[in-house]
Amino acid sequence: MKKFGSIVLIMVIAILLAWQLPWCFSFLNTRKSNSSFIIYSTICDDFILVTSKDVKRMGTDTKGNVYTQNQVDSLLPFFYWRQLQKDERFPDSVKGRPVTFRDTQHESFAWSTKPRDVNAPVVGVYQLMESASQRVQLESPDDVFRFNKNGIEFIDAETNSVNADKSRLFTDMLSKKEFAFPGKKLSGNPSVKKEYDEGYLIIDNNNQLFHMKQMVGRPYVRKIDLPDGAVAKYAFITEHRNRRTIGYVFDEAGKFYVVGLPGYTVTPVEIDSFDPERMSMMVYGNPYDWTIKVAGIDFVKYYAVDAYNYTQLAEYDEEFDESAMDKVADFLSSNGLRFTSPLDKFVYPRFGY
Repeated sequence: MKKFGSIVLIMVIAILLAWQLPWCFSFLNTRKSNSSFIIYSTICDDFILVTSKDVKRMGTDTKGNVYTQNQVDSLLPFFYWRQLQKDERFPDSVKGRPVTFRDTQHESFAWSTKPRDVNAPVVGVYQLMESASQRVQLESPDDVFRFNKNGIEFIDAETNSVNADKSRLFTDMLSKKEFAFPGKKLSGNPSVKKEYDEGYLIIDNNNQLFHMKQMVGRPYVRKIDLPDGAVAKYAFITEHRNRRTIGYVFDEAGKFYVVGLPGYTVTPVEIDSFDPERMSMMVYGNPYDWTIKVAGIDFVKYYAVDAYNYTQLAEYDEEFDESAMDKVADFLSSNGLRFTSPLDKFVYPRFGY
């Protein structure tokens, strides 16, 4: 019995060390927060590393050229457009093409996705707004919907009863468009604090992509054909101000597609394979190009693509100057016992990420 107790004690100590040692080492070796960021410059056709020092910005391109704060503002007119407008330095044209302050506001956007959002638990109950509302502001609906193997059900939020007529109406329309129930993944934005509503992008049980929204109380459903060989795995609704896209799609091979409007054109984006379950992505768009930041556990890479045909303009791998202590901390963090992970929102014992 004494021997058994000793074994249990040793196991408990080993588990505590595997859990707490990496945490303590990482805590004591906390790295200084990096306030710099990288973005593609339409003006000089290069990535600019922007850093802040004494409230002033400095910039460096990939060739090592250093720029002052005012130069950085001018090199990134679609990022610092408010400052340029205040200084009355906003350009009339960029690369021979006229550009206005309003165009910049209308075409600029930011979008992101993180593994913790993708790998989060799914409730399975959603709101469908009225996309053709005559009101100035969007309004939350009085019902919610869910999918089952037989169709779609709309449930009155107050009485908790199924609206049979509305459920049949939407089920029939989806069936007519060859939708395979139930839906595997849905992407929508239920917030009323947006300029317009595009409903949901849905991947059905056969991995086909659909767009569904409500127009004047009736269903609008559109099947979106992907290129040959592409099998939809993740879809994200966008609802950008310029309304040039309906959403982004990632297939099982990790290829990134933009679904454009009008016409629901599906265009591949020239970047490397992307896994939403293990990588994060940030997109900064302007009238000329997009800067796409892709980050994994041990890398950060930047791409610049054309804003209309999504062909690649440049790419850049961010380099990290890690000390020996940083490398030890990374090793312990990726191999020690953890209960949480940057990749999901679940709490359970695991080794590494």
